[in-house]
Amino acid sequence: MTVPVPRESIAPPSTSRRRALTGLAAATAAAGLGFPALAQNRPVRIGTTFDNSSVEKANGQGLFQGSSAFFNALNKAGGINGTKVELVMADDTFKPEVAKANALAFEKDSSVLALLHPLGTRQTAEVMDAVPGMAVVGPITGTIALRKKASPNTFWVRANYDQEVDKLVSTAAVLGQSRIGLVHSNDPLGQSVLAAFKNALAKAKLEPAVIATTPNTTSMEVGPAAEAIAKAKPQVVVVGLAGTAPVFLKALREAGNSSSAYGLSITASALSAMGDLAKGLGFVIVVPSPYSTKFEIVRRYQADMVANGVKDFSLTSLEGYLNAAVLAEGMRRAGGSLTRASVMSGLASIENFDLGGVKINYGRTNREGGQFVDVAVIGSRGQMLS
Repeated sequence: MTVPVPRESIAPPSTSRRRALTGLAAATAAAGLGFPALAQNRPVRIGTTFDNSSVEKANGQGLFQGSSAFFNALNKAGGINGTKVELVMADDTFKPEVAKANALAFEKDSSVLALLHPLGTRQTAEVMDAVPGMAVVGPITGTIALRKKASPNTFWVRANYDQEVDKLVSTAAVLGQSRIGLVHSNDPLGQSVLAAFKNALAKAKLEPAVIATTPNTTSMEVGPAAEAIAKAKPQVVVVGLAGTAPVFLKALREAGNSSSAYGLSITASALSAMGDLAKGLGFVIVVPSPYSTKFEIVRRYQADMVANGVKDFSLTSLEGYLNAAVLAEGMRRAGGSLTRASVMSGLASIENFDLGGVKINYGRTNREGGQFVDVAVIGSRGQMLS
């Protein structure tokens, strides 16, 4: 059974299963508590639209791996009071108009209760506006402007770009790096990063060493920006790019620049494509290290990923897993029946909830649930240090 979506955007649905999570589905799966009974024991469905074939494919696939692992394990434990949850994916090829069409197609299917982790700033903007009657959980963007909109259906899990950039600038300042530059895309994502950068520098009482732009999020025309950064010779450059970050860093090094580079969380997905360029790179993480077993949620993630046949852990798949866990908690709290409205109410009731080392706090009016921000560095052997 699939959800019809337009153009080239459908992939076979992944039947999801999820072992009970401590504090989430664990108690309910074991004791049948909290999850509402459905009038019919048909699967409920969660839709997700993201790039599965273009420049942000690595991000999209990582997110889907993590959320699939969560729901697969949940279903293995009995689902939601005996009802299985299907995670249905639609490829939007990182095009906002296709993301919107996918969301509208999901909306027409009454079995789809909510949407999970749309990927991209413009894509998220289209999705959250297109389906006001459905919960949109864990969009993959930190853009402040979207969070300031009156969108009670959108539940943010990751920290915002203001928090990310502030963390990078403050880290650089602590290390004595006062000449800080920025490269960002000339689009809504980049403008959000630029505003955050200026605010963070003002807090630190610093002036930007250089600011350079690329045409847009997906543009590979990074040469002029790399040359501008190289000419200014900042001590550190904040890389406000995602999938194009490897191309930019390669151009920067070829221009003879050896500045330290600090990436946003959206840069992390491109690490595997950077090779040796990633060594020494500092970047923000908005979830714990996927290798850090001191976090209970990470231990559960690792076990469920392995059970799902995936042994390669990543920040992106952990974020997808966390987003799915938040949505599941909202479904657990939904009350007597699982409907789109009850799921939104259930999510809004989450306050100071501990997922296993990561706290989520919504409430009647707040939708910025997560506050986790840290900085990691890629070591000399390519390992992530945090």
